[in-house]
Amino acid sequence: MKLEGKTAAITGGTAGIGRGIAEAFLAEGANVALMARNAEKGAKVLEELKAGDRAMFVAGDVMEQDQVEGFIDQAAERFSTVDILVNNAGGAGDLAPLAELTDETFDQTMKWNIYSTFWATRRALKPMIAQKWGRVINISSTEGKMGKPTFAPYTIAKHGINGMTKSVAQEVGTSGITVNSICPGLVITDLILDSGPATAAGLGMTFDEMIDMFSQESALKRPNTVEEVAAVAVMLASDAGGGITGAMLSVDGGASQY
Repeated sequence: MKLEGKTAAITGGTAGIGRGIAEAFLAEGANVALMARNAEKGAKVLEELKAGDRAMFVAGDVMEQDQVEGFIDQAAERFSTVDILVNNAGGAGDLAPLAELTDETFDQTMKWNIYSTFWATRRALKPMIAQKWGRVINISSTEGKMGKPTFAPYTIAKHGINGMTKSVAQEVGTSGITVNSICPGLVITDLILDSGPATAAGLGMTFDEMIDMFSQESALKRPNTVEEVAAVAVMLASDAGGGITGAMLSVDGGASQY
């Protein structure tokens, strides 16, 4: 029970990596507050988690500042504080060569990734600084260390999240707060299954070819799993991760090599 008595707020918490982290945190004794857009799905996930009073759901869009900040406030009100923030919500959006990108696509990608992380972190740091303990875990990507054709907005956003991680870690280290990024490689989630064919088309290949391409980039020659990412999140959220801050931890099978 490494997280007993702690409260975690997780954006994009009803599916994929977010849900996997929520399940792992609950198993270690934490309370969890989840935010996602689909209220019906959120209610169903709460039922499936069978966590009773230790879990709550707030319907909202991370691309809206008032909804992100309201989520943090509601979590703190329900559980007295927010000890752990997982900025998981984000995505690549439409893919296109930079010369063909629209302002709308670029702005949406920044809001989905950079702005949502900024808004949530700024709000959650207040209770963390007051109690002199906290954990901020940003779900970045290997694209925050590398780059691929047609992925420019996503790559820019994830590099930005990693930069934010480094800077904020330096600001709050003496307040007992750690700030880190997890950089997953390809993880087969509902989002990948739903939007993967479109992403593959943006890369000029089939879905299966995309899976193979990402797999061949890694030393393991396979995608990573949600459970592998969640295990690293548990470590960073617990006392075991107390000496790690400002880090970008890759869970990508060795694809990025740093």
